[in-house]
Amino acid sequence: MAQVLEFKLPDLGEGLTEAEIVRWLVEVGDVVAVDQPVVEVETAKAMVEVPCPYGGVVTARFGDEGTELPVGAPLLTVAVGEASEPAAEGETGGSGNVLVGYGTGAPPARRRRIRPAPGAPRPDGAASPAPRPAPNAVAVPAVAERAGHAERPTDGPVPVISPLVRRLAREYGVDLRRLSGSGPDGLILRADVEEAFRAGTAPGRTAKTPAPAVPAGPMATFAASAGSATAPAPARSPAAAGTRIPLKGVRGAVADKLSRSRREIPDATCWVDADATELMRARAAMNAAGGPKVSLLALLARICTAALARHPELNSTVDMETREIVRLDRVHLGFAAQTERGLVVPVVRDAHARDAESLTAEFARLTEAARAGTLTPGELTGGTFTLNNYGVFGVDGSTPIVNHPEAAMLGVGRIVPKPWVHEGELAVRQVVQLSLTFDHRVCDGGTAGGFLRYVADCVEQPAVLLRTL
Repeated sequence: MAQVLEFKLPDLGEGLTEAEIVRWLVEVGDVVAVDQPVVEVETAKAMVEVPCPYGGVVTARFGDEGTELPVGAPLLTVAVGEASEPAAEGETGGSGNVLVGYGTGAPPARRRRIRPAPGAPRPDGAASPAPRPAPNAVAVPAVAERAGHAERPTDGPVPVISPLVRRLAREYGVDLRRLSGSGPDGLILRADVEEAFRAGTAPGRTAKTPAPAVPAGPMATFAASAGSATAPAPARSPAAAGTRIPLKGVRGAVADKLSRSRREIPDATCWVDADATELMRARAAMNAAGGPKVSLLALLARICTAALARHPELNSTVDMETREIVRLDRVHLGFAAQTERGLVVPVVRDAHARDAESLTAEFARLTEAARAGTLTPGELTGGTFTLNNYGVFGVDGSTPIVNHPEAAMLGVGRIVPKPWVHEGELAVRQVVQLSLTFDHRVCDGGTAGGFLRYVADCVEQPAVLLRTL
């Protein structure tokens, strides 16, 4: 006899709590094999295909394309027959390969409970309640009904998984215990909190709780005429009438990380102009000799790793819980890459152990994956130092924000012909501005200046780098 197993959105790692369904790869009724990708989701880190740990027939899908689901919410159900699923796998809850590098991390999936038909007698003689409608089978209940006219009991557990939903409820002053969720099995989603707030009858919010400004419209003010005890929304600022763009996905992740960096890291920036003429000549000579081409970014990366070997203070992180500076013995070099999905920072592992050709190939691979949106979470995390070539945007300088929890970032501006005093005479040279933003907790200006001066010396005279290899 077949059993129906429920596959939930797995823990995606790196603190990610939700994902958006981009594309379903299977339909209801399809036969799937163990570890076959069934859905493509987009997290704040990357686009990933999620494989199903069960083999069988898909009986239901939860969520349309474009829907955001919290970790732990059902994705689909699979009918597993005796002939299609090994007994051992049924006992362990699947293959465990939900996401490569993370595993399931969840307890084994339980057999789905079979509910009796409506009105059928239960063992205790009482009539069984009508079953809950399947997701997407009926329209979402009216806002007013969810917001207060059909209140849920104030005791018992609150069906909320996402910490983002809880934070939003606190900001809006919404009592989650009195909301009925529109998600699977009554799960309270972000949309439930937002709609309850916009309806003006958000349960639990009183006149003592100020409400954030909301977009103009018939749902923007509270229903004071209905005798509600809630206070009217504060006056909207002129900016509130403009277009609102959700801070989510890559843009939201960048916002969170940069905000945290500004809050926690006392950063400082120093910069210097350097004559890059000889570096450009050296690269041209290397590429003219045949063999794989070497990119300018790869040469700058080699200079960075050599500079970090001389100034290891900048390849570190700060542990404020133990009040310790942790110096790292490996250089995992991040580099800023602008894509259609926003700014991402892929990481080249063990950059200190790679030569210029290997670095060039890895930069190219990661850049292509970033543009295609196929970077894995492991390729976007774990950096120890970041190289930011903002010269590609046609600008000379910048004061970049340190990529938390790293301690420093080297910025490189555009390389352009400029008047320069060379060997005592005025000449036109290829000049670049270099800037170093660093965490002042890990070192003082002398160390940062020494690092940046060494980088500039290698740019001006590449032979300096050869003496350190």
